[in-house]
Amino acid sequence: MSLSRIYAMMILCALFWSGAFIAGKLAIREFAPNSLTFFRFLIALPFIFVIAAKWNRGSLLPTARQWPPLIALGLIGTFAYHVLFFSSLQFTSAVNSSLIGSTLPMVTALLAMLFLGEKITWLRAFGIVLAFSGILLVVINGDIEVLRAFHLNPGDALMLAAVCSWAVYSILCRRFMTDYALSPLMITAYTFLVCTAAALPFTIWETSLAELARVSGSGWLAVAYMAIFASVLGYLFQLIAVERIGPSRTAIFVNLVPVFTMIQSPLLLHEPVSLLKVTSGAIIIAGVYLTTRTK
Repeated sequence: MSLSRIYAMMILCALFWSGAFIAGKLAIREFAPNSLTFFRFLIALPFIFVIAAKWNRGSLLPTARQWPPLIALGLIGTFAYHVLFFSSLQFTSAVNSSLIGSTLPMVTALLAMLFLGEKITWLRAFGIVLAFSGILLVVINGDIEVLRAFHLNPGDALMLAAVCSWAVYSILCRRFMTDYALSPLMITAYTFLVCTAAALPFTIWETSLAELARVSGSGWLAVAYMAIFASVLGYLFQLIAVERIGPSRTAIFVNLVPVFTMIQSPLLLHEPVSLLKVTSGAIIIAGVYLTTRTK
């Protein structure tokens, strides 16, 4: 596969992931957060297991020793992240959510420095400060009085919690893959399964059959989009890119997610995108790049 085709796939991947912020904002109008999480991964499950069965090297069936870390990763990462993410969309815009979400590589790098002993340089430290400055601009919307009163949008706070949840998941993945001989595909397939199982009782509790019957066709299409394009195809494209061009060059394309979200949000959600949001996005992306660059 040519380099240009790999790059095209990762641009599509970033587009798919940005679309998840739009689709999530549309779907959360008709689903509760746990129900939305449940149906997204229920639809994705058969597709991801087919991919895992074809691509995974070695046995796909976990041993008794591998189940505890898989369950922990499914609860801490996939389940907690998506419930927090969908909850955030009840209170904040898709643009804000994607901008805060774009700091994930930086937060992961920061946790790796704190808990895994990874080296921190002055440049990486500057990148962390820069990215957090961008987040601050987003959550206070350029109004210093918000900071003084400490009255933040709950949606922005929930998205920050979601980012921290996924960052912890990423750190644990590194250790568990080594300690328990877990492949990336096995982790993805079984964390999807754990997430679906964890969300099921909450879905039964918070959503009746009558409420599901009232969900519109566009609501189900939004869920199907997130399941197939953002979860399954997005992961598959990323997996191919990591294998062909390496994780560092692949990660660069994640910076396109908030850019695509800013383009789609006014068109599909009629959310305004101010110069402040564009500036904040540029600051965050620059900070993430400086924090996660390998050289």
